[in-house]
Amino acid sequence: MTKPPRGFKPSSRKAGGGALRMKHEKVKTARGRKYSSKLWLQRQLNDPYVIEARRQGYRSRAAFKLIELDEKFHFLKSGARVVDLGAAPGGWCQVAASIVLKGKNGHKGKVVGLDIQEMEELPDITLLHKDFTEPEAPDMLKDALGGEADVVLSDMAAPATGHTATDHIRIMGLCEMALQFAIEVLSPGGLFLSKVLQGGTEDELLNTMKKHFKTVKHAKPPASRADSAEMYVVAIGFKGRAPQEKAED
Repeated sequence: MTKPPRGFKPSSRKAGGGALRMKHEKVKTARGRKYSSKLWLQRQLNDPYVIEARRQGYRSRAAFKLIELDEKFHFLKSGARVVDLGAAPGGWCQVAASIVLKGKNGHKGKVVGLDIQEMEELPDITLLHKDFTEPEAPDMLKDALGGEADVVLSDMAAPATGHTATDHIRIMGLCEMALQFAIEVLSPGGLFLSKVLQGGTEDELLNTMKKHFKTVKHAKPPASRADSAEMYVVAIGFKGRAPQEKAED
């Protein structure tokens, strides 16, 4: 697998000394295919991130979201221990592994991914097939990690209902669960990153992040589709757990 270009921006890439020009592919309407499915497929065929992800050997265009977020916040480092929640199909795990598994001073990093969907194995990466909302999931992750984490990532999202308020509540509930897990496993100075919806993080959740982390920011990477309401909250510099919290771990 070729390492992706840092800061990849499809619109500015060059090919043969000139601007990269893509042939626009049209999808013929097949019998039985809904018009909405045709539009989705046509968008996929003409999405430069999808094309580049396929060329680079990444399992999804979402890999570039993590690349761009890391380009901005610099949290993936050689030898780091990373947990990826909502990992399917594995693009974020691939990006993380390409950096953290290099090792530093003889210490090799670790990547553990979890998703409710099954994933094909990836070299040197631990992938768990489990619903994160089930009570035993956090302990499974801790056992697989074998120690504290430096980075906890969450790209989890509940199936969309089409009702904005309901979708927001669901995704914020997953973010809250992921944050609680991050507080339990992160090492001091660690980072938590989670998908949220535009409108930002709710005040109560944001206050919890600010209590446990030195800096909290929102970001929307260029690879996020312009018509998508998704964005990410990034909590930097975990302050550590209180002695009683460590005793309960």
